[in-house]
Amino acid sequence: MTPPARRAPRQAEAERNDRALLRAAKEVLAVDGAHASVAAIAARAKVGIGSLYRRYRTKEDLFRHLLSVTLDQYLEAAEAGLAIEDPWEGLAHYVHAVLDFGPGSLAPIAGTIALSPEIEEKNRKGDEAVAALVDRAHAAGVLRADASLIDVELLIEQLGKSPLLDQLGAQGRTELLGAAANARARLTAIALDGLRAQGNPPLPGEAPGYELFSARWERPEDD
Repeated sequence: MTPPARRAPRQAEAERNDRALLRAAKEVLAVDGAHASVAAIAARAKVGIGSLYRRYRTKEDLFRHLLSVTLDQYLEAAEAGLAIEDPWEGLAHYVHAVLDFGPGSLAPIAGTIALSPEIEEKNRKGDEAVAALVDRAHAAGVLRADASLIDVELLIEQLGKSPLLDQLGAQGRTELLGAAANARARLTAIALDGLRAQGNPPLPGEAPGYELFSARWERPEDD
């Protein structure tokens, strides 16, 4: 059997740098929002600014690639959830997996970048997979009837941003990060418990529509 070809050192380094840049971009976005600077992202990743610009011509290119990779992760998490026989465990797996991708959500860049047809197709596939998770949980009677797909997605977005973790990380208080992560895990368990069909009082108002989740990704110049 022929052994697999080894990657060239430069290729391996480029891949490590790219992973570091994508992670740093999410971390900086979680704190600075859409105003996150390329310089701050490069510094966070411990990658030279020249290396960043060799990989991504603009900040928009970096954010677009980050969005594409994140959508791949979300779809993989949803498909893994659907592969779990128990409908509730499958839905819970999706929620936990997306939160573990962390930190935060990509909502801050909504409306700031043009979405390619490829990204729109990935988003469609992801939406369908998550909808299947929610529909299956409803059909099994384990997800409260008045909780919608958008409720679940918006809940994940809210849980994904942890001011406590962000503040402690910025302060360099690494000795407290484990306890802070555990605190977020407890809150996630509390939130998931609130989604269970267990005689909870009705949710207020109307279920949010998809436009509430998606409209912010539209840019005025795209109309």
